[in-house]
Amino acid sequence: MSKFLIATGCVLLVAGFLWPYLQNPGIGQLPGDLSFKGKNFSFHVPVMTCLLLSLLLSGLAWVWRKFF
Repeated sequence: MSKFLIATGCVLLVAGFLWPYLQNPGIGQLPGDLSFKGKNFSFHVPVMTCLLLSLLLSGLAWVWRKFF
């Protein structure tokens, strides 16, 4: 449990330092994200955003399993 709390604290500390840069990261507006606009509707498919987040979360899960 102590490793979990230390890791959570470190993540929150880093997020706190990076908060000004995380306010408007451009997520959802990457090249490869699809947007369809019609007369009465709009539809957004964030393909590249999902791939990028999946890669990031997979890397974090790998690090978590490797060291904790």
